[in-house]
Amino acid sequence: MIIIFPPPDINLSVYTVTSKSLTVQWSSFAGASSYKITATPKNSPEPSTFAQFSGNLVMGSVNSLSPNTIYIVGVEAMDNTYNVLSSAEIEEITAPEVPTIEQAYSKQSDSITVEFSAVPGASSYILRAESKTGDFFSETPVSASPGTVLHLRPYTDYTLSVMSVNSGGRSQPSLPVEVKTVVAAPELNSTSPSNSTIFLTWDQVEHAVLYTLCIIMEGSDTRVKLNTTETSVAFNDLEPGTTYCIKGNAWDPQSIPGDDFTVCQITRPPTPSSIQVMFSTDSSHDMTVHWDTVRGADRYLALSSTGQNCTSSDSHCVITPLSCGQNHSVSVTAMNQAGPCAPSEPEAFLTYPCPPEPIWVEEPVPGNCTVLWREVPWADYYKAFVKRDDGSEELCNTTGNTCNYHCDCGYTYFMTVFAYNRAGSSPPGRVLNYTTIPCCPEDVSISLVSTETLEIMWSPVRGAEVYETKAAGSSDLIHCNDTAPVCALSDLNCNTKYSVVVRPCSELRGCNNTCRPHTEETAPCSPEILGITQTNASAVLISWRASNREANYTVSVVGERDSHTCQSTGTSCEVPHLPCGSIYEVSAVASTSVGLSLPSYVVPLETGPCCPQNLTVTQVTQAMTNVTWSAATGAQSYITSLTSPRGHAKCHTLDTHCLMGCITCGTNYTVSLEAISSTGHKSECTYHGFSSSACCPLSVKLYWMTNNTIRVYWRSSGGLNNYTADLYGANSNYTCTPLPGSNSCDVSDIVCGDVYTVVVAPLSQDGTKIKFCPKRMYSVSCSGSNVGMVIYRGKRSVD
Repeated sequence: MIIIFPPPDINLSVYTVTSKSLTVQWSSFAGASSYKITATPKNSPEPSTFAQFSGNLVMGSVNSLSPNTIYIVGVEAMDNTYNVLSSAEIEEITAPEVPTIEQAYSKQSDSITVEFSAVPGASSYILRAESKTGDFFSETPVSASPGTVLHLRPYTDYTLSVMSVNSGGRSQPSLPVEVKTVVAAPELNSTSPSNSTIFLTWDQVEHAVLYTLCIIMEGSDTRVKLNTTETSVAFNDLEPGTTYCIKGNAWDPQSIPGDDFTVCQITRPPTPSSIQVMFSTDSSHDMTVHWDTVRGADRYLALSSTGQNCTSSDSHCVITPLSCGQNHSVSVTAMNQAGPCAPSEPEAFLTYPCPPEPIWVEEPVPGNCTVLWREVPWADYYKAFVKRDDGSEELCNTTGNTCNYHCDCGYTYFMTVFAYNRAGSSPPGRVLNYTTIPCCPEDVSISLVSTETLEIMWSPVRGAEVYETKAAGSSDLIHCNDTAPVCALSDLNCNTKYSVVVRPCSELRGCNNTCRPHTEETAPCSPEILGITQTNASAVLISWRASNREANYTVSVVGERDSHTCQSTGTSCEVPHLPCGSIYEVSAVASTSVGLSLPSYVVPLETGPCCPQNLTVTQVTQAMTNVTWSAATGAQSYITSLTSPRGHAKCHTLDTHCLMGCITCGTNYTVSLEAISSTGHKSECTYHGFSSSACCPLSVKLYWMTNNTIRVYWRSSGGLNNYTADLYGANSNYTCTPLPGSNSCDVSDIVCGDVYTVVVAPLSQDGTKIKFCPKRMYSVSCSGSNVGMVIYRGKRSVD
């Protein structure tokens, strides 16, 4: 079974619409040899209109339609036998009727206004403008008549037409009209060179042959017209400070007026009158200028001959600050946007005089002063004020330039001179300070506060800013400056009489050189210790040098635990009974009726260190001894010596003991000790002698004897020394002591099968056993019941 689908419908759309035609386009239909377009009025009995087109066209128009009418437009696709293959319909309205231009004119150089008739069914209109040269084309939508085309060029020919518009489209253009735009308006530039003149200028307008100007005063209905071919004109005899509006337009060669341009210009204001100048009420340093206000003025300028000025929009202004001694000439100028008027007649004004300068004081005779000054211009008279620093005041009126007054010493005077004229007083001038010479202090007291320093005190005096104190001796001059009424003169020569003068001084007047001197003597000079001599073990002789007159000397020897003194009128004295191992500071001081000198420089004194009270010598080994002693006062280190004909030993140490080697056994030694202080002072100390012990025997051997007896044999070092032999076993110990001078002894009842430690040592003089002799080990074996063998097992160190 074969299903045949119908071909798709033809598509129809409107391309353009005019008042009497519709142009449509359709889609091509397969098999169509022609197309028929039919336009049938929808709501009108008018007949339909149709047109037929070949099968290869897809666009066509239907003409001779009615304006502003709704049509049902259909298209039919037909074959060769005019059978309809497909069709389509749409609904469209034709454009309104073509409007008619009633008139077109140009009143502005950049626009043309068109008046046209209204047509039924039109919702809007389009004004079409074209330049005759073809370089301009525009379409301007308008809602109704009249309509204006803008953005045109002056004095240019344009062709204009109008079309009506509805929802269907636009009509054909109306019959065209030709219109020329008018010439451009002159652009007026105005100025007011005076308060009765306005001057206009403008650039030449293209195609203009004549210009018309019309001027009218603000608030008036009177107009004045003026025609000219020039590009400038002046209007004279105008009202000052008044605004005038001037309208100007140009005429083309056809005597058609162009655009108009209006400019408003105010004339300069009239000159102010009734100028008054006076001091401001709140300050004598300001000048207030008053005037009568004038018409058309925005602001006013008051200008002084000194170059100072002030501005205001009111009837007065203030010139500030004023300077003294000036004769002002003030004029007032009114101004507005056109410019200033002519200045008013100047008004003279005299300011107050300047303060007299310089001011100075002369004092030809002490106590009588004269203040003088230089005269100043515009001054009628002067007042001089003289005020003392205690508050008293004098006033002097004069037309001259001097005033006399009484001036006491020790006061500061403050002087001010004012100049006066009819404008008033001058500003305060420089205040002159004048200080008279200070008076001498009368209650000067001098005291010796140290050996070479004098303290001088006095009561303050008027006018003194600083005090200069001088002390003149036989060979020197010492002085000090201070603002306080006290002075300490140091670094004076000792044992010297000085003449002391206190001079009060001021910065401006200097020092008073009439004050009387005072005499005072300084303390004696410090002695100089020349030497300290040890006269015996506990006494020293101290000598010094000094140049004092009639002085007594005291020498002090001061230690940490004790002190000693001696006195003399000479140059030396002796201090006895000084203990050993002590450190002292030795100084000397001189005394006279004036007082004590400074102590001399301290000289250190050190007595020799004390000897240790106890010293013990203990033999440690056969060749080494340990010596100990008690600490000694004043000693820092010690040198211990053991001396004998067979040699000596020495030890230097900071301790109170010393281990000394190289000792010969069986020798008598002399024992001595040297105590040394931290500064090198030495004390020799001698003690009882020391005898070293006898030498330990050599070649100690054991021999096995009969009857369980062992003989101990050794080789002595000579001499009749007593020995003892000890055997120490695991199970038993044995001791034998031979006769003096023997070198063997027998030990019976020995237990065999044991190891014995054997020690043979000499006995000391007090019978004690020497403990540092070496030990030997022997093994005693058993052989049968009574026979044994002794085997050497080596040495052992001393326990």
